[in-house]
Amino acid sequence: MHYTYGTHGTCSRQIDFDIDAEGRLHNVSFLGGCNGNLKGIGKLCEDADARSVAKTLEGTLCGMKGTSCPDQLAKAINEALARI
Repeated sequence: MHYTYGTHGTCSRQIDFDIDAEGRLHNVSFLGGCNGNLKGIGKLCEDADARSVAKTLEGTLCGMKGTSCPDQLAKAINEALARI
C-alpha cells in the first residue's frame, strides 16, 4: 500500500512511503526539510517493521516545534496502519 501524508509543524511538507503485506516499510521519502538527514531516515527505515519504527520515532522533537519530521513519520505510519 502506498501512503502520502501531509506533515504539520515541520520543514518537510510531505512524506511518502509503502507498507507491504507483512507490515514492512519501503521507499520512505520526504518532500522538503533537511535533505541529507531525511534521506538517512528513509534508508534506515527500508524493510523495517512499520510498528517498530513508529514506536521508536514517536515523540521526537525538533527544537521548540512540538514535533519533528521523525515524529510526523510516526504519525503517518500509525494513520496508514489504521487504514489497513
